[in-house]
Amino acid sequence: MDIATVIGLVGAFAMVLMAILLGGSLGMFIDPVSLLIVVGGSIFVMMMRSSLADFLKLGGILGKAFGAKVDDPVDLINQLVELGTLARKDGMIALEGQEISNPFLAKGIGMLVDGTDPGMIKSSLHNDLGGMKLRHELGAAILDAGEKYAPAMGMIGTLVGLVQMLSNMSDPKSIGPAMAVALLTTMYGAILANMVFGPMAEKIKDYSAKEANNCALIIEGIMFIQSGGNPRLMGDLLASFIAPKARASLAAG
Repeated sequence: MDIATVIGLVGAFAMVLMAILLGGSLGMFIDPVSLLIVVGGSIFVMMMRSSLADFLKLGGILGKAFGAKVDDPVDLINQLVELGTLARKDGMIALEGQEISNPFLAKGIGMLVDGTDPGMIKSSLHNDLGGMKLRHELGAAILDAGEKYAPAMGMIGTLVGLVQMLSNMSDPKSIGPAMAVALLTTMYGAILANMVFGPMAEKIKDYSAKEANNCALIIEGIMFIQSGGNPRLMGDLLASFIAPKARASLAAG
């Protein structure tokens, strides 16, 4: 898992927990009914706004976004230049058996070795890219919905608690504790939205953008190799996919 994710998630909850412990007991901030309304309600509402199949895929998408490492585009460019040099020198068949860790690049090189039509190569890779982006967009949309609905479920829980409190006004001593419990649902909703669902959705979007950029870079590189272009020019062509500072390091390498 990405270390920034771990530090951020643990650190955010640790800050809230420290604030609670410094001000009183942790027990007063735990209410099973409030958790049932907010956590359970939010999950079922998220499921309702999407298909069951898309909802069940969310775990896999989160696993990739939080656990998978995005390849450095500079490394990809260097690898493409090396492959292009080898192909120009010894032919496409020389690319067979080369060690390629990126599955998207491996597929493109495999199609080159097989002598697939250039139009079909480009179409197939673009279809894979579009499918990946769609899966990530659907996953992020579900989490965006959670970010929106969790505070609403918290407010619903608060209203339920207030109704229950007002129905028992005969005991003034119970009003304070009952009000505190009613407000817990609002707090749970805010925590879920701003410390869980929101950051997760942004993480998926960030991961998807980086992966899409790498895939677009690979497609350009694959088509350049297929055309038989000079590998020395490939680095300049693909440099537009990386930041200016990275371009300087690419040129230096």
